[in-house]
Amino acid sequence: MNKPAQFTFLFAFAFVLSLTAADKKPATAKPVLRKAVINGSGPGWKQLTGKDFVNVNCHSNTWRWEGGHAYCTGKPVGVIRSKKQIKNFELVCEWMHKKYGGNSGVFAWASPKSIKKLEDGKGRLPDGIEVQVLDLGYAELYEKRHKKKSDWFTSHGDVFPTGPAKFTPFPPVAPNGRRSFPSKNLTLGTNQWNHYYIRAINGEVRLWVNGEEVSGGTGASPAEGYLCLESEGAPVEFKNIRIRLLP
Repeated sequence: MNKPAQFTFLFAFAFVLSLTAADKKPATAKPVLRKAVINGSGPGWKQLTGKDFVNVNCHSNTWRWEGGHAYCTGKPVGVIRSKKQIKNFELVCEWMHKKYGGNSGVFAWASPKSIKKLEDGKGRLPDGIEVQVLDLGYAELYEKRHKKKSDWFTSHGDVFPTGPAKFTPFPPVAPNGRRSFPSKNLTLGTNQWNHYYIRAINGEVRLWVNGEEVSGGTGASPAEGYLCLESEGAPVEFKNIRIRLLP
């Protein structure tokens, strides 16, 4: 190869290398999306304390309050209810199970008829829409106790109707078609605080667990009633319970 041809070849080769290097620039990092946690601050929000609830069918010492912090023994199974019935609302709360496999819940729109039955000593839990508050160990204990799979519930924020209440769950849906299963598993275990944001408007209920929307449904009947906190066998705590009533 003569010198002019050799020079031309080297120049072309260097040019190709420069283009290749330009194509290998480090990829731009994707922005990190932050979770939005609604904490119940702002106009219209009100903190709930023991003064805002009435005992329905628990013992006098089942629930103990220190300001906005509720301590529940879990015994007996039963509920406390809001003093007034509510319709459209937003609710935030933090909850923590104190025993492995603990069970509890928040009832939206518990029917007055079912509450009256409980007050008369008939039954344990009201009819309405329940937002499950379940410890991560519940499935393991259920399978050991009943010798069958726990595929009909989760510990990450199921939303479902109880009794004769009606509800069309958002997918994914439990095998029985009644429960809205969470789209993500975000619940933290025993002795760790979890954050719920519940939005209930015109028969539609949506649940955010620890900052992310995971479950819900629509077509709830009843779509008005009492707000209830549930005692179901194991100690559980609630705090920072705040509500905003909506038109």
